[in-house]
Amino acid sequence: MVGMDAVRRELRGSAIALVMVAVTTVVVYALTQSLEVRRGSVIYLLPVLLAGWHLGLIPALVAAVAGVLWSGYFFFSPYYSFYLARPNEILNLVLFMVVAGVTSHLANSMKMQTEIARKREKEMGDLYAFSRRLAAASSAADIYLAIEQHLASLVQRKVVLFGTGSGGDRDAKPDQGALSQRVHSAIAEVQAGRTLATTVDDGAGDIWLVRRVSQKNTDFGVIAIDLGSVRPSDIDEVRKRVDDVLSDAAATLERLDVARALNDAKMRSETELLREALIGSVSHELRTPLASILGAATVLSKSAVIAKDERLTSLAGVVRDEADRLNNDIQNLLDATRISRAQIRPRQEWIEPQDIVNSALERRRRRLSAHTLSLDVDSNLPFIYVDPVLVEQAFGQIVDNAAKYSPPGSPITVAAKRNGRDVVLSVHDEGVGLTAQENAQLGERFFRGARHAATTSGSGLGLWIAKAFVTANGGKIEAASAGADQGTTVSIHLPFATPASQPEVGPDD
Repeated sequence: MVGMDAVRRELRGSAIALVMVAVTTVVVYALTQSLEVRRGSVIYLLPVLLAGWHLGLIPALVAAVAGVLWSGYFFFSPYYSFYLARPNEILNLVLFMVVAGVTSHLANSMKMQTEIARKREKEMGDLYAFSRRLAAASSAADIYLAIEQHLASLVQRKVVLFGTGSGGDRDAKPDQGALSQRVHSAIAEVQAGRTLATTVDDGAGDIWLVRRVSQKNTDFGVIAIDLGSVRPSDIDEVRKRVDDVLSDAAATLERLDVARALNDAKMRSETELLREALIGSVSHELRTPLASILGAATVLSKSAVIAKDERLTSLAGVVRDEADRLNNDIQNLLDATRISRAQIRPRQEWIEPQDIVNSALERRRRRLSAHTLSLDVDSNLPFIYVDPVLVEQAFGQIVDNAAKYSPPGSPITVAAKRNGRDVVLSVHDEGVGLTAQENAQLGERFFRGARHAATTSGSGLGLWIAKAFVTANGGKIEAASAGADQGTTVSIHLPFATPASQPEVGPDD
């Protein structure tokens, strides 16, 4: 189809060139008759120049040949004959033919260079305008619209974008159904990542270029460009220009993605800071009245008057237990705020592991009263250099969890052992146990197992806080379980000092 169009264009141009030569012949003939000018063949260069500039090389050559023939017929003796008697006239016509041929070539070359320059100027202007649109774009939708309009102007054909899910919202265009099955298959192949770009004949004689918008990011979608009845030799040139456009567009999309991610991170950070400030403020405000409630409940539970009434004793005990639990929850919130703000500053000192274990168990004596407690503490454990308050809180949290997630009357074993260069404080229970997935997420902020989240109170902060406190002291927490309902062992590993750095213990210590 492209070849037939070119032939028709050349034939039409040649016909126009012959008409211009005929008009020139009439004008020259009139001049020779009225002004007695006998050599007007040079005027035939005018239609050659016009044909070369406006119609192309072949019409210009046709004009040159026709000019030679009509010049020899009308203006060289013998007149009205194509026969030339004198050698100098033959030479003149040959020279005219050479000059006309060179002139037609130069005129056509100048025309082509001018067209190329104008085309490049237009492309540079369009590219500059496109770059300005990209720089001013504030959303992915603006960028996709700029891509579509610029490429449509570049190829003067249809451009369709698919699957632009990064804020473009262009997954359902009304004209996609008009595309052929071959084009849809090529789009699916590119979307699946089997190829970066491909060309396909739609079956109606048009060539489509299908490629990803970005070479690196598949989320930016796929673009399909109708190239029309383009020659195979021109496809690479068009593809290069499209690649340049999409390269700039993809860079802008990535910039927007980074900016959006930074903005989201900033919003999350500000939200987290606001939440932590609110939690800290509310927690501090609750501590004072809660301390009063807890103190009053403790006094009431020990009152001789209350002790005579079993019902009142039970109620006072409930108030005290619930106030104590709420106090622990508030302490967890305050500790969580400290951890989030990186305000943990361990005040380390030498301490015996047994002291940490005893202190944690003493504080939770009432909570452990419903269980059978067993102790397995090695004698002569080395001193450890830690913050005793933080480690005691962490170990106490593990004891609390063992009591909370174990049935009443079940045994709980607390151990303190030496293992290599670590002192290991562990708590073993025979409660709900851990699945593999729960064990993998244990210690994450706000994580609670789905099996017992609805039946057992808690915030999901306890082990996260314990892990942070232990890590701040150079240790680590590990959990082991044979599975659901098979019990759990949670261990705190704390490094101890070398013998040379151990504190000296006197006979009275």
